[in-house]
Amino acid sequence: MKSKRLILDSTQLDLSIKRLCFQLIENHDDFSNSALIGLQPRGVYLAKRIHQNLIDILGKKEILLGSLDTTFFRDDFRRRENPLIPNKTNIDFIIEGKKVVLIDDVLFTGRTIRSGLDAMMAYGRPDLVELLVLVDRRYSRHLPIEPNYVGTEVDSLQSERVEAKWEETEGKNEVILVDGK
Repeated sequence: MKSKRLILDSTQLDLSIKRLCFQLIENHDDFSNSALIGLQPRGVYLAKRIHQNLIDILGKKEILLGSLDTTFFRDDFRRRENPLIPNKTNIDFIIEGKKVVLIDDVLFTGRTIRSGLDAMMAYGRPDLVELLVLVDRRYSRHLPIEPNYVGTEVDSLQSERVEAKWEETEGKNEVILVDGK
């Protein structure tokens, strides 16, 4: 039987998102030259939450939000037994010259972020790219990628999984650590 440990409950998750929003506001002011891009599939849920909280806090409706699929930019997409099914990319703005915040739920090896950087370049060359993650699994990086904004840090074994659960998909908001054995 797999054991589970709660990392963030619904209240803690909401507080972490609000804190991340205030950190973003410190660096991006009114977001007039900034954009949020959630990485498919799971980073999009966090990006939407961040976006809505920023709108509520700033009272501003025009904050750029997009979603980016990295499927065919991954370095392992040809190594899988089953064919990968891509998600939808939705970036209806130019990122050229903007400050871009890439958003993902869990930072593990860094490979998804690397593929996200490659995929993003098809939409222009931003002035600055920052990384926001809900959970940083600190000691498991394969690539030298570090987040600028972190909801929480988790030290975990290679065999464990960190799962961010969202109301929209799993019916509850929480982050758990699952024993992979």
